[in-house]
Amino acid sequence: MSPIKSLLKELDQEAQTTRKMLERVPTAYFSWRPHQKSMSIKQLATHIAELPTWVTMAVTTDGLDFACNPYKQEEVTNTEDLLDYFERSLEDGRAHLAATRLETLDETWTLRNGDDIYHVATKGEIVRLAYCQIVHHRAQLGVFLRLLDIPIPGSYGPSADEHEVQEAVA
Repeated sequence: MSPIKSLLKELDQEAQTTRKMLERVPTAYFSWRPHQKSMSIKQLATHIAELPTWVTMAVTTDGLDFACNPYKQEEVTNTEDLLDYFERSLEDGRAHLAATRLETLDETWTLRNGDDIYHVATKGEIVRLAYCQIVHHRAQLGVFLRLLDIPIPGSYGPSADEHEVQEAVA
């Protein structure tokens, strides 16, 4: 399998789990945060929903400079908006990755804030970093939901909540 096809397959697999997790985020708890230093559940979930656009950014630009492009998060007002945003982000990232030439993945990409350089890697490594960020923040969201006593879906097998349902049915 070609590296791009492999990356597309992985994106699609992670999207299934991400979609299930985002579906569980209740609008009523959008402002909730487990700690004053934590993002709100809305901020965290919206960040997860936007991360597929980092795939687009990785393969279509040479980097991101926060000094020139201050971060501004998409405004979502409910769970339906959140899911719609995720689907749009996913389609954008998927389409750009599918159209990418293999050689592009070897080009350098830089994350910076003006003169401060945070990270330099190949564009292919940045695509993988975006996937890692999705998984990382999705796990954070799982903790947030668990603290709110909202059943969480499994990621790579059944969750404890799904396991309980399976045992009850058996």
